[in-house]
Amino acid sequence: MIETELRPRGPYSLRLSTMLATDASRRVEDGVLTARLPAGRALAWQRPDGAICVRAESEAALEQLRWCLALDDDHTEFLLRFRADPLIGEATRQLRGLRPIRTPTVAQALLRAVAGQLIAASEARRIERRVVRASTTVRDGLHVPPSAADLGRWSPAQLHRYGLGTRRATALVRLCRTIDLEKLKRVPSDGVSTRLQREPGLGPWSVGVVALEGLGRYDKGLVRDLGLVKLLSAREGRWVEAEETDSMLDPYEEWAGLASVYLLKGFSRGMVPLAA
Repeated sequence: MIETELRPRGPYSLRLSTMLATDASRRVEDGVLTARLPAGRALAWQRPDGAICVRAESEAALEQLRWCLALDDDHTEFLLRFRADPLIGEATRQLRGLRPIRTPTVAQALLRAVAGQLIAASEARRIERRVVRASTTVRDGLHVPPSAADLGRWSPAQLHRYGLGTRRATALVRLCRTIDLEKLKRVPSDGVSTRLQREPGLGPWSVGVVALEGLGRYDKGLVRDLGLVKLLSAREGRWVEAEETDSMLDPYEEWAGLASVYLLKGFSRGMVPLAA
């Protein structure tokens, strides 16, 4: 067992970042994140001085947790650049330690992307949990994060029984069987976007999920997210189409992915100004 302390680069709050991190492979209890990673089990908690205390079964598990928590991705430039922004300015000031937590495998992020298209987040997570629990082994109540091989062994019809739509299940299985998903980490974001959107049923929102949570990038936003549809509808005073949210993230350029996270979290906490 390895025990160490890690210093995040830039503002960082483990509490904020892991608020919705619980899934089939990890849980958060009393401020402690416990994760089952491909390389083993690991725990993390944050001291009042900001240090992240980690206990991991191996060096590899330690490094995987470090990447999942985005400890080395200083987003100070984003906070400074948009602190006066009319939409996310308040959120950048009040939630400055927030960073999106990543999945240990790209395959899990892809599963999350196909499970969550324009449905309630709670239902999407239930579908993801059912698939992961059926696909991998369990230890101490936590499942191994699924690999492409784990998900590729299913048929679309089998995945449909767990709640995935047939078209999205077909796209998931085909991608898991035909490409090395982990190698997408070495492909430019536009190339990843082009490849994923060749699959029927995968659009820009799915690309944003994979980029943020599977590849650890901030340049692709969660466009057409149901939360953004609700936000823009509140501002416009009418129900908007999902495509109308695309332009909301344009001003944030290479930070569009992180901006979408701050928009959604800020909206849920009343930090985004809305029309009467």
